[in-house]
Amino acid sequence: MRANERACALAALFFTFFKIGAFTFGGGYAMIPLIQKEAVEHRHWISDRDVLDIVAIAESTPGPIAINSATFVGWRVAGFWGALAATTGVVLPSFCIIFAISYVLRAFESARLVQYAFNGIRAGVLALILKALVSLYRQCTRGLPFYLIAGAAFVAVAFAGANVLAVIAACAAAGLAFTLASERRAAK
Repeated sequence: MRANERACALAALFFTFFKIGAFTFGGGYAMIPLIQKEAVEHRHWISDRDVLDIVAIAESTPGPIAINSATFVGWRVAGFWGALAATTGVVLPSFCIIFAISYVLRAFESARLVQYAFNGIRAGVLALILKALVSLYRQCTRGLPFYLIAGAAFVAVAFAGANVLAVIAACAAAGLAFTLASERRAAK
């Protein structure tokens, strides 16, 4: 990549993720549809399959999913500097907003209009998370073993209070074991 192309790619990464960070409420899961739209459909930086991998990797590594996702896409596009540009872009809006809100929130937190606005934001975030769930489901491998893995993971986390990292590791091991067993059966 030439210096001019690299500078353009870094600027595009920064501003794309700045926009995603500035206009998404509800955290990383709510950002996934926007990351998919921008990075896959609009910019063609990654594929739909990469989005599924990003979510798996971002969930499996320490830190917020939005930051991990931005870092992954940035790295794919322009290496270290791309990862830095995308990560800075996605973090900067939240930092600035939280910094500004911290000064005025106490004065307005009991206002009914603010409470009503937050109720609306929560409903919107739920819709974005459901859209991400449907999108991820469409890209997942289907079959009874994978449904059992997903169901067991959900029950373990939602009802048994299992450690999320342990569940992710167990799901990875189960997926690996099932796939290897399936390949051995197919080879016979």
